[in-house]
Amino acid sequence: MGTGTLGSYETVSVGREEYVGRITLDRPEAMNTFSTGLAEDLDDALRELDEADDVRAVVVDGAGDAFSAGIDLSEYDPDASEAEHESWVARMEEPFHTVAEMRTPVVAAAHGHAAANGIGLVAACDLAVAAEGTMLGATAPKVGLFCMGPAVPLLAALPRKRANELLLTGDLVDAETARAWGLLNHVAPQGEHVAVAMDLAETMAAKSPEAIRRGKRAVSELAGMEYGAALDRSNEQFADLCATDDARDGIAAFLDGEPLAADEWPQG
Repeated sequence: MGTGTLGSYETVSVGREEYVGRITLDRPEAMNTFSTGLAEDLDDALRELDEADDVRAVVVDGAGDAFSAGIDLSEYDPDASEAEHESWVARMEEPFHTVAEMRTPVVAAAHGHAAANGIGLVAACDLAVAAEGTMLGATAPKVGLFCMGPAVPLLAALPRKRANELLLTGDLVDAETARAWGLLNHVAPQGEHVAVAMDLAETMAAKSPEAIRRGKRAVSELAGMEYGAALDRSNEQFADLCATDDARDGIAAFLDGEPLAADEWPQG
């Protein structure tokens, strides 16, 4: 397994353990709010890890006391034009596009607070874990704004009424409530949220890299299709996967009674 050299960033730190990449939002003094710099660094780091063939899953967490408290409102310019405001917020939301477009699954590991763009990032990730006591909310109405960007992944992750409750009230909910609503996969004991997220990532990373990458793309595509058309398209995608080295080697090993380990897949 190659390790390679990872890029250096000002507002996020990037590392890896075996086949799992890790990105830590690193503006703890500002509760990891999305400055333009953090948004760009996060986006670049996600893309860098996605392009690494031997990175099979990514965990995103936050340094300090919070995952992320949203957009850094000190960058707001009341005299900016509408076009300038749109360009500014588009940079903030670019990581939401990137997570959806990546072939590599991404796991959020939240703690403290995940508000506004922070809850948007949790919702955008493929899987999500939060520590006990984490508070999550689409809090922008409290400052005269609205979580327009976070609404998109929230609406994809939650039933409409649950998403509306977050978006229209601006209130925070606790991690157990967020898990019950379907926004989180797991609630971890205090201080163990990253370990639980890493366990999920390592579990995915041990499976067929080609199957996971194609499967993530397929799930995204099939979710927006009519039922019958989705089944037809899924058959096409399954047949295509059957022709890969991962399928040939994985099935042969399974039938021999010795399923492949993480290091034994063709891309490993």
